[in-house]
Amino acid sequence: MKYLILILLSLCSYSIDLSGQIIMPTPGKIERADGRLRLQGKIRMYAEESPGSFIRLFYEKLVPESAVEWCKEEVNSHISWKKDVTLPAEGYRIRVTPERIIVGAADDAGFIYAIQSLRQWNTGEERGLIFPCVEITDFPRVKWRSFMLDSGRQYQKVSTIKKYIDMASMLKMNYFHWHLTEGLGWRIEIKKYPLLTEKGAWRTFNSHDRSCMKSAKSEDNPDFLIPENKLRIVEGDTLYGGYYTQKDIKEVIEYAKVRGIDIVPEIDMPGHMLAAVSNYSGVACTDKVGWGNTFSSPVCPGKESAMEFCKNVYSELIDLFPYKYVHIGGDEVEKANWKKCPDCQKRMRDNHLKTEEELQSWFIHDMEKFFNAKGKEMIGWDEIIEGGLSPTATVMWWRSWAKDAPAKTTQQGNSIIFTPNGQFYLDYQEDKNSVRNIYNFNPAIEGLTSEQQALVKGVQGNIWCEWIPSRERMQYMAVPRLLAIAELGWSQPSQKNWNDFAQRMANQFERLNIMGINYRIPDLEGFHRNNAFIGEGTVKVTCLDPNAEIHYTTDGSTPTLQSPKYEGPIQVKETTDFTFRTFRPNGKAGDISRTRFIKSEYAPATTVTPSAKGLQAEWYEFKGNKCADITKAPLNGTYPIEKVMIPEKAKGNIGLVIKGFINVPKDDIYTFALLSDDGSTLVIDGEQVIDNDGPHGPREVIGQKALSKGYHPIEVRYFDQNGGQLKMTVTGTEGNEIPTSDLYAN
Repeated sequence: MKYLILILLSLCSYSIDLSGQIIMPTPGKIERADGRLRLQGKIRMYAEESPGSFIRLFYEKLVPESAVEWCKEEVNSHISWKKDVTLPAEGYRIRVTPERIIVGAADDAGFIYAIQSLRQWNTGEERGLIFPCVEITDFPRVKWRSFMLDSGRQYQKVSTIKKYIDMASMLKMNYFHWHLTEGLGWRIEIKKYPLLTEKGAWRTFNSHDRSCMKSAKSEDNPDFLIPENKLRIVEGDTLYGGYYTQKDIKEVIEYAKVRGIDIVPEIDMPGHMLAAVSNYSGVACTDKVGWGNTFSSPVCPGKESAMEFCKNVYSELIDLFPYKYVHIGGDEVEKANWKKCPDCQKRMRDNHLKTEEELQSWFIHDMEKFFNAKGKEMIGWDEIIEGGLSPTATVMWWRSWAKDAPAKTTQQGNSIIFTPNGQFYLDYQEDKNSVRNIYNFNPAIEGLTSEQQALVKGVQGNIWCEWIPSRERMQYMAVPRLLAIAELGWSQPSQKNWNDFAQRMANQFERLNIMGINYRIPDLEGFHRNNAFIGEGTVKVTCLDPNAEIHYTTDGSTPTLQSPKYEGPIQVKETTDFTFRTFRPNGKAGDISRTRFIKSEYAPATTVTPSAKGLQAEWYEFKGNKCADITKAPLNGTYPIEKVMIPEKAKGNIGLVIKGFINVPKDDIYTFALLSDDGSTLVIDGEQVIDNDGPHGPREVIGQKALSKGYHPIEVRYFDQNGGQLKMTVTGTEGNEIPTSDLYAN
């Protein structure tokens, strides 16, 4: 993320005149005063106690070390550093007068956050520091404010990792979750098992790589290209990969320490271990390894050799990372192997385990004892709840559809970190609601007692890298969503105001452009995927980024800077397909938006009178990825439902065909919003209105249709590959949503 820190340093300086709010995340209290402090040349500093490593950050980011003189008396100083026991943990207080800056903090973390705020408050040029007079009192909302990076699927250079740590620290995050292994992507040197990196760190191109290269061409987007510096030729084969030596790891740890970031390393097990089981015998159930029904061959918890291997790997990792927490993963385990394995079945008999889920819990418990003996605490994905939760583990709740995970975890007295995929997976394709959904997420889950709520440690944003091959693409996916996560974790609920945040975010874009950050331009507004009009339609497009240029085509081709520029409303008299694309001032292209404006007449209502309220849902045992194929699968059952939703009994492999009627109150153009994870489609009166098909994360697609008053047959198709969401809303031209009680009849 080249130049990201410099940008974030000056983000809010730029917004002084525009919004009056210049620090992100929003501080708890800001009281501005008249005047300013200008510092040039040698800066005199005073500290009550010998300053910690945080002072290195101050030297690096605000002043060169040679420009500082330490004073014995505070009265002679420009900047003084004092412990303040009245502040909560990680809290700080800054007072700027025309004479000096007084910085108080509860601990070293508080001093680091004070420095990050001073960086943003500085309005001076390179040769001097200028601070408007102010008093700031600030401390975080939650204890855990984290950012996860998947280095298993895609290897990132140490320099890139450092930029992420810089970004996290600038946004007052305090944990960096480092996902270091993933299938055939082992990224950390384990000296006892050299094949893990000699072979396990390298792979041939997979389907994700090929998909990225295809996107680079189809979307005219070089950010999807596989960086050549991560490729090597071995015996004529092109291999992708890389890994971190233990020296690299130590370098990153030292860098993070200065910035107040604890690193949570993750070696995912017992699943996602293909690199290990492929290169060392005695780790899997059999020597025949690969992919099972859903996931890859896991570690064999029945073999002592496998347990010894896992503990040896973690012994080296624990010796490297000096922090409290380690992350074991524990997600997406192919347990079918264990059902057939005599060693696993013997382990189950010996320990009176009834199910393979309990066997996984045995594995997690055993590893936890090992961690605890080495002075560490375990974190795992929420699958570790299944079969019995270990007594001291912290759970990361990632499966949005596992809604009982927070209650189950905290009822047992275990801590939990919120990272639900529906909001906090930054690799999911962003839409116009993504940032708002993060910002408005409430960590105070309804139904939890005050004691349970106290066990919610905080929040974490995750960026998984199946389809993120380059640093530029990571920037694009992370910014600006990470700004919202930072505010959610730091700023107090009483300060939250979406409109204010959106404006402050928009005010940052020019600075981001100046500094060359590959941020994502917000979605264009003013149209849907399908738009209906009667007689003559108007295409009116807006963008939150005031500096974005919008270009378009009507022949299906990809817009370029040479394509017509959108400069105001466009009138259409016939059905027209538009392709819009945004461009930053430097010519860098943003997302492509395709929309159809359909000349319509009001579709006549059916003459059939439905006999009952509600809809009927057919549940098929579906494992495909196209809605059209759902009915080819075996039918599990039919269920009455009151609205478009997943029936309660539908679990596992889900393919739904929902049929019935909607009842609209008048002749009008109706807007249908279909949210799903994974694919969905909507057909009304035999015509497809929404195509939200294919495997994907939570995504809302909106379409319109002109309907006459009365009943209209609908069909919604939906499939789910790994826990899902399904919801549909209907509004008229006046913007009022039709209540479920009035809408559906069959």
